[in-house]
Amino acid sequence: MVRRPLEEVVSEAVASGVDWVQIREKDLTGKSLLELSQRVARAARNGASARGEAGTRVRVVVNRRSDVALALGPGTDAPPEERIDGVHLGFDGVGLLEARQLLGRDAWIGTSCHAPAETLAAREAAASYAHLAPVFPPLSKTPRGPSLGLPALAAAARGGLPVLAQGGIDAENAGEVVNAGAAGVAVTGAIFLAADPGEAAGALRQALDAAARAR
Repeated sequence: MVRRPLEEVVSEAVASGVDWVQIREKDLTGKSLLELSQRVARAARNGASARGEAGTRVRVVVNRRSDVALALGPGTDAPPEERIDGVHLGFDGVGLLEARQLLGRDAWIGTSCHAPAETLAAREAAASYAHLAPVFPPLSKTPRGPSLGLPALAAAARGGLPVLAQGGIDAENAGEVVNAGAAGVAVTGAIFLAADPGEAAGALRQALDAAARAR
């Protein structure tokens, strides 16, 4: 498989229906990550425009780096097409409350959870959303433990915080996680490992929309 430029894949995926992009380049720091975030944000806005929607309809968050989110977030001097919406926190980043104080009430701040109880704690700490993983065995990496399954996802979704299902999600099982209560899905392999990322993103979007209409 030919490795294509990240910005090209992001733009194509958003044009095909992706409405949320997380920049997750753990090996980049400082200026390199800042510049990549600007390029990815621009690519995402271009993709949203290509499908006939305003560029603000796609959200862009950066993984772990609250400083990058602060530099490129709403209300900054960054060009509108290069702004990002917030940060997705991990175990090695700042806490949710600290990130909220730093970035303000309008920022989108998410966190990774691995049990329903963790999503309840995230809600209490003013998170905007949570990822719950792994719901199914991951497509893009070797699993580190057992999958949580749909019952755990349903329990997390009942907690009042929007929960994105992560781990092993594709167009074939996307409807199952929506039926279990997921507000959306977070994927890597289903799109980036596909021969045609745009086609894969479109199939996933169709599956999610069909399940949402049937609820």
